[in-house]
Amino acid sequence: MEFAEFIQTAKVDNVRLRTPFQAAVEGTLCITGHHLILSSREEDCAEELWLLHSSIDSVEKRLAGPGGTLTLRCKDFSLYYLDIPIAEKCLHVASSVEQLSNIDNFALKYPFFYRSSFEVMEDGWQTFLPETEFTRFKECSEDWRLSYVNKDYSVCPSYPRAVIVPKSIDDDLLIKVAGFRYNGRFPVLSYYHRDSKSVMMRSSQPLTGPNGKRCKEDERLVNAVLGIGKRGYIIDTRSPNWAKLAQAKGGGFEPEAHYPQWRRIHHPIARGQVLHESLIKLIEACNESNASMDKWLSKLESSNWLSHIKDILYCSCVVAQCVDKEGASVLVHGSEGTDSTLQITSLSQLILDHDCRTVRGFEALVEREWLQAGHPFEVRCSKSAFAVTKHRQESPVFLMFLDCVWQIWQQFPCSFEFNEDFLTILFQHAYSSQFGTFLGNNEFERKQHRLTAKTVSLWSFLNRPEVLQEYLNPMYDPNPSVIWPSVAPQSLTLWSGLYQRYQIDLSPQKEAWAEIVKIREHDKELRSKVAKLRRQLAALEKEAVAANVILPEGLDPKEANSP
Repeated sequence: MEFAEFIQTAKVDNVRLRTPFQAAVEGTLCITGHHLILSSREEDCAEELWLLHSSIDSVEKRLAGPGGTLTLRCKDFSLYYLDIPIAEKCLHVASSVEQLSNIDNFALKYPFFYRSSFEVMEDGWQTFLPETEFTRFKECSEDWRLSYVNKDYSVCPSYPRAVIVPKSIDDDLLIKVAGFRYNGRFPVLSYYHRDSKSVMMRSSQPLTGPNGKRCKEDERLVNAVLGIGKRGYIIDTRSPNWAKLAQAKGGGFEPEAHYPQWRRIHHPIARGQVLHESLIKLIEACNESNASMDKWLSKLESSNWLSHIKDILYCSCVVAQCVDKEGASVLVHGSEGTDSTLQITSLSQLILDHDCRTVRGFEALVEREWLQAGHPFEVRCSKSAFAVTKHRQESPVFLMFLDCVWQIWQQFPCSFEFNEDFLTILFQHAYSSQFGTFLGNNEFERKQHRLTAKTVSLWSFLNRPEVLQEYLNPMYDPNPSVIWPSVAPQSLTLWSGLYQRYQIDLSPQKEAWAEIVKIREHDKELRSKVAKLRRQLAALEKEAVAANVILPEGLDPKEANSP
């Protein structure tokens, strides 16, 4: 297959680009295999548009007179209007972009063709390996171990090659347990709480079926994490009715008779097409520019987006409370263990562990709990809110996780090392990227396509000092404590910086943050000068003592506490 097959018109002159809150740009539009490029020859305008075809969700055509206008709606909710002077070429561009933005051939995706223009200082593919992350849990190394039972991905295709399991459980038993869990996703360690010594595990649903099938190996594995007299909680992200319905179809839940030390709690969380429809309604409400306030609020409420956010945050707080306040171990699962399960385990860690609120800690969290844990990014993020045709497996699960993080971030703005732009760029790259990090549905697929050798990691780009500087929070003040977000309706707000950035001019907020950065830099400079003066005074004091000289009043370095 050649890209040229889909390009009906490769170049069009005198095309006018319009984007919200930006001056219109006129120039030449070029279509390549992966990009839509518009460049202007105007001396006072150096603007260029480089838009990946894969980031386009829908193309709308409107012919008027001799020409026409294309409206490009992207997966990250951005909008572009192209005024093309010739109607025929307008239709050709639309047809080309529609085909190029829907190519399913994995080998033709842009990350395989992208060549970085920067020097890779750190290989992001090697930064968060399971062996490296296991050192974070070194306090539990006496009771837990790295298992390579899945090294060839035959036990569980959606798990990584290495997982953390109890030391008392051998690999043969793990294989038997995998046969009892949906898609082989047996319980593995997700988080170890240093203070309470309790753990958080995740898995998929057990295959008890309508006849109440039992697996003693699974019971042994689940109970292995509990000490004598200890109890744990199984957090099921389905409603009791959905769990029973799944049991009738061959799935199920852990019967308390076989897991007597565990208490099962149901906290229903929406998934699949329910979330996708919710996102569509949310974006429709955000694009309703002429609606009255009452009508807009009604549309926002009917989307149920913030209700879903509330449910996820509430469940995450329950899990964190079980671990931190009660010192109890927790097993989290829903049906497949690849969507709502990962939302809960990752958000619970964000609440409990201050390291997850740093840049590298959050990157490690995304790598560990989403990429390596087998969230199917390829199918979940194939389309967004504007797509005309919907696939059954599309769902904004990862976006909803990032939204929940933002909700906590805006309640505790000084406890995070990163700013909201960092969350936005992760969202954008999850849906369309020049990097290979979010390609594929699991580690097995990434290894099959040799992504580590053929593509560049997003972490290699983001962790460069000059790039990372843009995503640091100037208000950051390390907070080692557990943070408890409010889930009250008045505490949850719409993430306008993401969903409405093409409807609302956000430049005043950006200017305010830039001013904060200046103030913080000035404060750092003053602190540096004070520290230097203290060192100089201390040196003078030592010289004076050595020479047996009494310092004049006012030169006591201990009193120099302010600039």
